[in-house]
Amino acid sequence: MTRKPAPRAPGIAGLLGRDWLFTLSLSLFVGVVTWFGHSVIDFLSPPDAVISAPTFIGQTETDATDLAQRTRLHAVVVAHTASDRYPKDVVMSQEPAPGVEVRPGRQISLIISTGVEIVPMPDLRYESLREVHFDLAHYRFQLGKTTTVVSDDVPADHVVSQNPPPLTSARVGSIVDLQISSGAPPGVSVPDFTHMSIDDARTEAERDHVQLGQVVWTPFGLYGPARGVVVRQLPYPGTHLSAGQSVSLQVSAGPLETGYLVHQVHALATVPATIDVALVRIVVRDDAGTRTMFSGYARGRQKFDFDITAIGTSALDMYVADSLVSSTSLGVEPPQQEQQQERPLPKGFKRPDPFSTPTPVPKRKSIPPRKSAG
Repeated sequence: MTRKPAPRAPGIAGLLGRDWLFTLSLSLFVGVVTWFGHSVIDFLSPPDAVISAPTFIGQTETDATDLAQRTRLHAVVVAHTASDRYPKDVVMSQEPAPGVEVRPGRQISLIISTGVEIVPMPDLRYESLREVHFDLAHYRFQLGKTTTVVSDDVPADHVVSQNPPPLTSARVGSIVDLQISSGAPPGVSVPDFTHMSIDDARTEAERDHVQLGQVVWTPFGLYGPARGVVVRQLPYPGTHLSAGQSVSLQVSAGPLETGYLVHQVHALATVPATIDVALVRIVVRDDAGTRTMFSGYARGRQKFDFDITAIGTSALDMYVADSLVSSTSLGVEPPQQEQQQERPLPKGFKRPDPFSTPTPVPKRKSIPPRKSAG
């Protein structure tokens, strides 16, 4: 009879293999049970981890960052903006807003104030509305109220005046109100200024909405018109003016004056747009010498207007950083007039009217000599 062999005891390797599998299975089971338990608890329990977003507005950037870390939130600065309400480096806005329920780790977007930013108000006069929009956007101003006014000096749809005025200090974001020209009244007919005094001519021009341009004071010599009397004008009386067109006058300098012409003109000088801030000098050159009208720092597009009295050949020059950038002629002296000297009028002589057309004196017919008799 054959005996069955006795079963052999498991080796060390077999025991270790079964223990490892048992440990792994047990760990996996515990993990699944734990995860399932937490899921059930989170589902059945109220979300006690949700918190209300704290108020960061009014705090400095450093304090806001520290508060976010203490409340397990993530503060991020997304923009810096000028403000006249919040000081520099203080939070002026946040998202989500204070009091909104958020979970830990949520990003809080912050806008930080750069404080009050003061810049010079740009000079918008004589600019079109299209140019105004570009300038306001560049300097970060806002267009406010616009009103339309009649102007003899400024073309239609261009700026006559502004508030705040040019070059005044203004906060970034300020509102700028404008007066816009509707142009000169249509169909303006040029009055007859001749024979008037220059003061009366200016009053008449203002009443009729006529813009006076250059006024040239001319010495007409000993027998010329009285000082200040308008002798000629251009355009002529009765001409219809277009918008922006002006009337130039020639005025007598008086019978005692001789020599140079005197030009009175309203001149406008504009700093080139390519200039940021530079030292600008504007001078007038004429036959009396050179004189400075402006000297100082100016910005691009800044405008200067002057009422200038110049003698003889004259020009308005603009220098930027000591370099000549523009030169505008104000008048040209004609060829030298005949030297005239003051002397008393001949006895019985009546001063002629310079405005009247001289009546030619007819030539006497020659009478043939009478023939003698014989």
